[in-house]
Amino acid sequence: MNLFHRYGVTLCQLLLILVFTCSCTLNRDEPSPGTGYNSEQAFQPTVSGSNTIPVTRSTTPLTTPTSCSEQFIAHDLAHVTTTDDGVIRAFAANGAGVAVGDLDQDGDEELIFGAEAGPNHIFWNEGGLAFQITELGQGPTRAVTVVDVDGDGRRDIVTTTNRGSLNYWHNEANRAFTRQVLPGVAYPAYAINWGDLDQDGDLDLVTASYDAGFLTDIGSEYLLSDVAGVYVYENRAGTFRPTRLASEAQALTLALPDLNQDGRQDIVVGNDFAVPDFVWLWSKMGWQATEPFRVTAYSTMSLDVGDVDNNGTQELLAADMSPYDITPATLAQWLPVINRMQQGARLVNDPQTMTNVLQVQAGERWREEATDRGIGATGWSWTSRFGDLDNDGYLDLYVVNGMIELGTFGHLPNHELVEENQALRNDGRGYFVPMPTWQLNSRRSGRSMVMADLDLDGDLDIVVNNLRGAAQLFENQLCGGQSVQIALRWPTVQNQAGIGAQLVLHTSLGPLVRDVRAASGYLSGDAPVVHLGMPVGTTIERLDVLWPDGAHSSIPPIIPNQRIVVIR
Repeated sequence: MNLFHRYGVTLCQLLLILVFTCSCTLNRDEPSPGTGYNSEQAFQPTVSGSNTIPVTRSTTPLTTPTSCSEQFIAHDLAHVTTTDDGVIRAFAANGAGVAVGDLDQDGDEELIFGAEAGPNHIFWNEGGLAFQITELGQGPTRAVTVVDVDGDGRRDIVTTTNRGSLNYWHNEANRAFTRQVLPGVAYPAYAINWGDLDQDGDLDLVTASYDAGFLTDIGSEYLLSDVAGVYVYENRAGTFRPTRLASEAQALTLALPDLNQDGRQDIVVGNDFAVPDFVWLWSKMGWQATEPFRVTAYSTMSLDVGDVDNNGTQELLAADMSPYDITPATLAQWLPVINRMQQGARLVNDPQTMTNVLQVQAGERWREEATDRGIGATGWSWTSRFGDLDNDGYLDLYVVNGMIELGTFGHLPNHELVEENQALRNDGRGYFVPMPTWQLNSRRSGRSMVMADLDLDGDLDIVVNNLRGAAQLFENQLCGGQSVQIALRWPTVQNQAGIGAQLVLHTSLGPLVRDVRAASGYLSGDAPVVHLGMPVGTTIERLDVLWPDGAHSSIPPIIPNQRIVVIR
């Protein structure tokens, strides 16, 4: 299956939308319901009983913003992801990852950029959005994550490559890294994520292959080796023991949300090329494959989780390719691709839709509501992330877009489909409206993206690793509301940052639910620091923590505009 198969089918569907003026999901009620669960089982944090764990906390005040332009200010960074000759062919179009994390334990988050060709870079955060740049190995790099693999208290860097190998850079302190081996990790990986899946206090690894890309870069030997698919690596005293969940995958992304609200992380793999997404839930019988969603994306590019309506339960967003602009001029850019397509339109009962998909819990089932909520079409979407960008207490959405590829768009200047990134503000009801005034509409063909408070002024800044253009840092100068930032510290176990924990901040605005994660979106690694925005005047009753081992802790009233470390 080649690029034209994938993109041609998508474009044919778009033409059907225009001709028949119907929904991209045809007969949406026709597919049989997925295997659901009762949403009344949703986790409600408790702080009584033998499973309640006492904690202490340390606090650091956040600074007051010095510039308030009511928009984001773009800064170019000295990193460019491109090929040796600058021509983007085949799966080089997928770009490289970016991650954020405090590597030198000074309280500031560093940036780690993967490269397609040339060196990967670490941007050491010196404060005030000033960075010192060092190199870290060579591309081609795909996913980038920052986690403390061995539990020594320092965050390491783990990346994947275009051929599926994993690179483990062990943090030796003093801004030095040594390349080491992850014992037991032996199978090709494109997308990776981390969590304490067995609740034993250390970090387990989940990997998934991108078979089309690996076949292109490795060749027929990849097909013959029978090593593809999805693996869970259980960390046993530093050695990773694999369990194979699937024997093939076209994975661009994978997430570890708690779908059934049982306090344990589940596995969702987002597949390209019309391969249905994979879902596994944990049970006493081990990992059980399930199909909880009656509608899924056609080519899932990115996954993220967030409680967009502040009702205490989280939604799951899968990003796909669907243009936000359907004017004739825009569609004309796609016509040569349509002419090369190899397959007709989908069946009426196809449970996959060529739009973004937002899975919303509805009783015992999930319901797809992306289009209804204003986020169904966001362009040729890559990383799509939730974050409270304006500190009003509701999660907004940012999506990076664009496509460059010689064979697919050779008829366009620089073989590039140019699109604007999409910033959408949550209206306070879980519905979204475009925010062009935020000045986040870059046209540089973004791929991976992270959100973090890089200048410690209480709001989320955004960093994008673009393809064939300088990476960008978007400094948040909206200056709205206030915030609390939460980090966990659990020094008696290897998973010291509490990755996989769930936080519930009880406020006068309602419950704000967030997860501590290692990765989200597409090829993007997260820092284990949770940002919770809220309007000025919001009162905070308490913070509840559901730790990765199932224990609970509660922290009494919190004063906003602080970074709080909860210590177990």
